[in-house]
Amino acid sequence: MANLNNFNANQVEPTSDFEPIPSGKYLAVITESELKPTKAGSGSYLQLTFQIIDGEYKGRLLWSRLNLYNSNATAVKIAQSELSAICRAVGVLTPKDSVELHNLPLEINVKCRKRDDSDEITNEIKSYKKQATATAQPQPASQMTAPWRRGS
Repeated sequence: MANLNNFNANQVEPTSDFEPIPSGKYLAVITESELKPTKAGSGSYLQLTFQIIDGEYKGRLLWSRLNLYNSNATAVKIAQSELSAICRAVGVLTPKDSVELHNLPLEINVKCRKRDDSDEITNEIKSYKKQATATAQPQPASQMTAPWRRGS
């Protein structure tokens, strides 16, 4: 039970249906992580919540589930490879806790796919990369202005 402090829905616009975002590359951060039991109860997965931090879809959330503890060795190997890509993208190669991956920007490659159970279109994160940074190009010495000559 939670105290809602006299919340009044008449004063707040309701959310609308969230359509999937278009396939593409987005700058994001991990905002939450939680180890959850699998549906079968025979293992657990790490659920990561990603929030887009730039552009038209800023604030939108996406999720990734990594089957790190599972009786299916292939699922574990895929999850470990995906976690390795995330760790490399955020620059934390040996995290002891998933919280160490939070709030560090990375580029996610998002695809749209049709769900098998409902034919609904959903988003899926296909890859993780280090945030692309704009590198300043050095200015040739012949084009540089001496500090004492600037503004004259």
